[in-house]
Order: sequence, then C-alpha cells, then structure tokens
Amino acid sequence: MELSRRIIRQVVAHQHDRPSLVAEIAIEIGAEIIEGTRQPGDDLNTVELARRFSTSRTPIREALLLLETQGLIVVPPRRRPRVAASDVDLVREVYELRSRLLEMAAAHIAAHASEAEILALRQMIADMERAKHSLRAFLWSNVVLHDYMTSIGGNRLARKVVESLLLRTLPLRKLSLSQPDRLLRSLDDHKLLLRAIEDHDINLAVALVRSNHLSALRNVLHALKGG
Repeated sequence: MELSRRIIRQVVAHQHDRPSLVAEIAIEIGAEIIEGTRQPGDDLNTVELARRFSTSRTPIREALLLLETQGLIVVPPRRRPRVAASDVDLVREVYELRSRLLEMAAAHIAAHASEAEILALRQMIADMERAKHSLRAFLWSNVVLHDYMTSIGGNRLARKVVESLLLRTLPLRKLSLSQPDRLLRSLDDHKLLLRAIEDHDINLAVALVRSNHLSALRNVLHALKGG
C-alpha cells in the first residue's frame, strides 16, 4: 500500500496545488483503488468517508474530484461517486498512446544509451527477475523500469504524458499481469528489450515495446470481457 501512496503523492504534488488534507484523502482512497481494496463500480459514500477522516464533506468532495481527473473514479451528476470501471475504447486509446511514447523512448535509448544507463537497466531487469513470484512486487519493479526509460528517453513532453497516464494505467497493468503466464512473458519481453538496447538495435527495441503493449492490451480486454 505504501508504494501506491508514494506514486499518488508524486502525481498530486506535480500536477495539483491542493490543501494537504485534500491531498492525503486522495492518496488514501487512490491507493485503495490501485491495490484492489475498492473495486470498479464500488460506491464512495461521502458521509462515511467524512466520518473516517474526521472532516466535513467538502474536503472529501475535493479529493474525489482530484481522483476523477486521474481517471480513478467517476462523479455522476446527482449520484454517488464510484470507482471508475474500464471503458474498452478508452483502454485501447490509453495503451496505444502509451505504446507510441515508450517506443520513442526505446528508440532513443537504443541509439544513445551510455554504459551507465545500460548498467542501470540491467539492474532493473534483475529486480524484475527477482520479483517474478510476486505480482505486486513485479508490478512495482515494472513501474520503476518504465519511469527510468522515460527519464532517459530524450523527450521531456513524452515523459510528462506518460506520467499523467500512470494512475489510470496501474489497475490495468495489474489486471494484465494477473492473467495466466502473462507475468513471465512480460519478463521475457523486457529481457529481449535489454538485449536490443545493448546491441543498439533500434528497430528491434521499438518492435518489442509495441509487441509487449499489444500483448498486455489483449490480456486486459480478455479480462474485462469476462474471459
């Protein structure tokens, strides 16, 4: 849960200027959504939340609106807020956009990566290898790897867009990796990506990122459609 809180705290700090109470409420509820404590479609009762956080309903509403901008909840007019369910068309768009941006990063890294950067990538892939028996640990090691890739990917705007999609994609990435054999296939894809970067093979690096995202998308759509 603490890793989820840390990620949400970073997003809130970078993108929003809200009172600390509002931010902390958003962090707690958002972490519960990412970790699966709150499921898609679950209601968010502002009265109960106000009682839980010992505050009025105003900071609760502000925190929920903050999470709505990140795609984690929906706040329908004159209806109770609820955890956002995944819209299939939007999921496709998110994966397509994220894939294109990470393909750009992979191409730049394959062309320009220093020995120090390649060493860092090797260590991150090794962390993913060690985490392969835990879905949660593997997910967070994957988050660290992709965050590093966008940081050295040569395009600051692309990095900001990927960061803006992070909270929206975390539940989807967790869902994808939870499907049979998907985690190990993802690990194999990233090992091959590391090899392509080491060989400075731009075309292969781009193709591997695209293939990995297409495979992840298929798994997510399969799960959302009930198998």
